[in-house]
Amino acid sequence: MTRVVGIDLGTTYSAVAVADRSGSPSIVRNREGENITPSVVMFQGETVVVGSQAKRSAVTAPDDVVQFVKRYMGETNPVYQSESGTAYRPEEISGLLLKRLKEDAEMMLGEPVEQAVITVPAYFDDVRRRATQDAGKLAGLEVLRIVNEPTAAALAYGIAESDGESGTEIGTVLVYDLGGGTFDVTVMRVVDGDYEVTATDGDRNLGGFDWDGALMNFLNDAFMAAGGPDLNEDSALQAELRDKAEIAKRTLSNAPQAVVMLSAGGKHEQIRVTREKFEEISAELLDRTRIITEGVLQEARLDWSGIDKVLLVGGSTRMPMVQALIERLSDKEPERGISQDEVVALGAALVALDAAVRKEDAEEKKKYVGSGASTESAPGDGLARLTKGKVKSIKDVTSQSLGMVTTRETNRNDQYNSVIIPHNTSVPAKKSETFYTLDDMQSRLRVQVTEGHDEDLDYVKVVGESTLDIPQYPKAGAPFEVTYSYDVDGIIHVELKDGTTGKWIGEFELERPDNLGAEEMAEATDRVARAATL
Repeated sequence: MTRVVGIDLGTTYSAVAVADRSGSPSIVRNREGENITPSVVMFQGETVVVGSQAKRSAVTAPDDVVQFVKRYMGETNPVYQSESGTAYRPEEISGLLLKRLKEDAEMMLGEPVEQAVITVPAYFDDVRRRATQDAGKLAGLEVLRIVNEPTAAALAYGIAESDGESGTEIGTVLVYDLGGGTFDVTVMRVVDGDYEVTATDGDRNLGGFDWDGALMNFLNDAFMAAGGPDLNEDSALQAELRDKAEIAKRTLSNAPQAVVMLSAGGKHEQIRVTREKFEEISAELLDRTRIITEGVLQEARLDWSGIDKVLLVGGSTRMPMVQALIERLSDKEPERGISQDEVVALGAALVALDAAVRKEDAEEKKKYVGSGASTESAPGDGLARLTKGKVKSIKDVTSQSLGMVTTRETNRNDQYNSVIIPHNTSVPAKKSETFYTLDDMQSRLRVQVTEGHDEDLDYVKVVGESTLDIPQYPKAGAPFEVTYSYDVDGIIHVELKDGTTGKWIGEFELERPDNLGAEEMAEATDRVARAATL
């Protein structure tokens, strides 16, 4: 079996891990000997610099550096344009980062790395999950799975806690995952080796980046009040301000105050920031995490007394205000067993091992069964054998409701969102709904796939659509059964069945305008392959 890695593709830092055949995961260091790699890409002509050197250059060459690209995954606007005029979309920047991580892993492991499992925030929708898969492909990786970060973290934690031959009963765990750019909360049951998510929610635009921003605004306002210029009006000064705000934030996690030196326009100021002031100016951000967390508990039909353990994940949970919030809400001390920066990658490595073993077993079974027979196995089946029951099954849920744009028969101008698969449904999930033609001899059916739970189309997103030729029937009201499914990666599939004849019209490809098309993928693949990454 070729070596398969797990990759935590983070907003600010990324990490790679690998698991041995006994189910023991470990971090794979990068070429600089670091356990984590800054998710920063810098362009120097035809050369691409990734990681610590690129991050250090963000202050001196901000226009050549791309950071925080994960926040823009699934968006069509370019995040960087080279001197030659080449526009780079978020998937391509992430592809360059993944290429560097792949090369580092190959260097450290001494063998090719061709397959990976990549983690995403639990609240990532279909478009962003597809974009992450595409980034892996651009880097030359076969992406075996896309797995939710809180699920990966809980898996790594559960394995670390297991001390016997069979699964350990950890109970009901709340995973509070505050990373550099995203926030997720997941509630899951971990009993006798079965990992089952019951509810999840999050905010893809809430993370340490926003705490940095709050501190940047405070420092800039104080500097301007002392007679200095607005640092946000110059890209280099703004990059330096962000760098100093991040350093101050880290200092305040360990000390009661930090002093920041700012210089610009002939003005030099030392600005003192206390932990109390930092917590005051970022209180609204912390409260947003509280609201989401309590909402997930309601979705899981639990209160804090039903939570056995709270697992903090993500570097931003090192801020004392986060730990204080969790202790105040839950009346429990949160778990701190594994490094917050590494636990997701370690869990991804376990999922990667599971996926690789299941794929290996499926290929072996194909030798002895008919070509039409199913050789599929459930997530966790591979690890069940290797870990001797410490992990038996891994069951996740949908983070988004999946629906269809529907027209009311009584008013054709009135369209609404009809939910077919509600959020927090266990995956893989498959559900059907019957819809009816509106016109006599109707020959085409337009399927618009939505994500979101609201009936109002203004509050949901159309993630893809397709217009299909259908059999014509003399009268309106001919039934057609639409079957939606989420696979284990949270990717959408749609099938159509003629309700009159009972014949399947088949699964069809959705047009996903926010994802790369085939021609764009080919061009981007060529650019990433040709780029020299340092």
